[in-house]
Amino acid sequence: MSVFRQATFFTTVNDLASLPRHAGVEIAFAGRSNAGKSSAINTLADHNRLAFVSKTPGRTQHINYFSLGEDRYLVDLPGYGYAKVPAEMRSHWAHLLGTYLQTRACLNGLVLIMDARHPMTLLDQQMLAWFVPTGKPVHVLLTKADKLSRNQAQNTLRSVQHSLASTYQNCTAQLFSSLAKTGVEVVEQVAMGWLGIKELQAAPGPPAVSENKNPRLKGSKPGAKRLNKD
Repeated sequence: MSVFRQATFFTTVNDLASLPRHAGVEIAFAGRSNAGKSSAINTLADHNRLAFVSKTPGRTQHINYFSLGEDRYLVDLPGYGYAKVPAEMRSHWAHLLGTYLQTRACLNGLVLIMDARHPMTLLDQQMLAWFVPTGKPVHVLLTKADKLSRNQAQNTLRSVQHSLASTYQNCTAQLFSSLAKTGVEVVEQVAMGWLGIKELQAAPGPPAVSENKNPRLKGSKPGAKRLNKD
């Protein structure tokens, strides 16, 4: 079973003082408004309504926590960069995001969502500038890859990988599509590493059924008579 399919809503906060205290680990998802962050989380969790998908970008204004079990958490950060959000709210989000990313000790990694058609915007670079100095890993999810041709998508991926390698350390990138459900396995493997999960246990199958429970008749065929060798 996927680590994300175990996700259940845990809590929501709107200020740093309300961040939950626990002894576990967190992985965070962040991205520009309308880049497909909520859709990506829902696809990974195989749950249509786990993360709220709004037709109005910038609607997600809180930090939402989802439990992955065993004191592990997925943290859905507010979308950023939507022009119609009031300046005071943008300032609040910037402080909330920046401080969380730079100081949250139990945060083990950041999944940064970028629209594959418009990657590495100035705001995306600002997010990287906030987080990369912590030394923790970043995995860039180039969403909506289905909107590009195969060649365009691969060229975009190579360009982003080159930009990350030349400017930001400890960053990886991949293509992803919520619509086509492609790239899911790659994100799962990255997340498992950050969460300290070596291998997910498969769902238990039906118990084995012995064809012959009588040890005296082991190896005999149905209807066969035992032969007396004496």
